[in-house]
Amino acid sequence: MGRAKRNDGDAIIIKKYANRRLYNTDSSSYITLEDLAKMVRDDVDFVVLDAKTSDDITHSILTQIIMEEEASGGGQMLPVNFLRQLIGMYGNSMQSLMPSYLEASMQNFRQNQAKIREAFEKGISNSPIAKIHETNMAMMRAAADALIPGASGKSSASQEASSDKEELAALREQMAQMQKKLDELGK
Repeated sequence: MGRAKRNDGDAIIIKKYANRRLYNTDSSSYITLEDLAKMVRDDVDFVVLDAKTSDDITHSILTQIIMEEEASGGGQMLPVNFLRQLIGMYGNSMQSLMPSYLEASMQNFRQNQAKIREAFEKGISNSPIAKIHETNMAMMRAAADALIPGASGKSSASQEASSDKEELAALREQMAQMQKKLDELGK
């Protein structure tokens, strides 16, 4: 994913002042945490600096955004058990591995989410699952022809076509259920 950058290739600088106000140096305007959350969703790269010390406080600001999102009426995304396990990892010998593991897991999730969404947008008949099914059926027919000559007569072909339609209908139903679950998870 390409990140929106300033002309010189650097991330947008956001300054946080002692009065808790955030100042976007790119647009020369004060912004809110909601504005920063929108920038994240829009894939805009930024760095938050303490205005007095110039320390990078991006991590704490992003954590604050997550806390506010979790507390708002939009629903909780992070299960309590996950939070307990995450807290338990602090001070653990595996703590140094967690950031890269979580980042890789999230990247993998996002890639799979995009693939699933793309499959639904193209329709089940063009989905990878349907193509795999077609390939498997073709291999089975070829194997049947090789092992039992004449097995692919018209009567078995019509039975296979009927079976294919039933299997495709079952796959469509499964995909619809998966989409429903994904929609529920997205809420």
